[in-house]
Amino acid sequence: MPDLHWTIPVARWSSWPAAASAAPDIGFIEPIVRRRLSTLSKVALKVAHDCVSQDEVRVVFASRHGELRRTTDILRTISAGEPVSPTAFSLSVLNAMTGVFGIARGDRSSASAISAGAETLGYALLEAYAQYATQPGSPGLLVYADEPADPAYGTIEDEVQGGAIAVLLNGEAAARQLVCTLSGAGEPEAAEGGQAASHAGQESADESFATQSQALLHCLETGRPAVWQGAGAAWHWRWHERAA
Repeated sequence: MPDLHWTIPVARWSSWPAAASAAPDIGFIEPIVRRRLSTLSKVALKVAHDCVSQDEVRVVFASRHGELRRTTDILRTISAGEPVSPTAFSLSVLNAMTGVFGIARGDRSSASAISAGAETLGYALLEAYAQYATQPGSPGLLVYADEPADPAYGTIEDEVQGGAIAVLLNGEAAARQLVCTLSGAGEPEAAEGGQAASHAGQESADESFATQSQALLHCLETGRPAVWQGAGAAWHWRWHERAA
């Protein structure tokens, strides 16, 4: 697979660790709605709110499992022969957070939801970039939030770590440039030596992590390059040298 490179203008970013002991502050959401939200939606809304102003913003929400825990509880309720809460059902969809966020802000901008297994965050960054590239004058917000699946599903390969990350794409003067690279897991034997050496050098320079969110967060926080190796491709992230 040929390499794919794209550069994201990062105006602001925010994160929320899965191990946080305090509850996220989402006071901008009405109490009656706030009480009904899952932990996943709360942390997603927290980091999203940290990154935006009053301006309208398109949202790309990404999560491997989404509201799977809520859905699992609904299935258990059905199995027990009990009635299902309409509110619980309406908030069990993957893009529940985007609806709540848009209503709270009075923002009718478009919203997308992505789930792509262990590579969810990487492809969401690509989707956010593609949307921004078509409308560079309009900011875009990537929100990634996840949590491990319910134990009822057994062992999940390349399971998520949990937590949330939000990145605001905006080409304002203060924006830093995040370089994203998707490269094939292995180069053809006939590849030129210089090209193969370049990939080897890139991989040796990038610190490797168990999940995409860990790798991206490491790059955002420390400024050092990071990589996540999937089954068929490697995802690299680094700040542009001039933004370091």
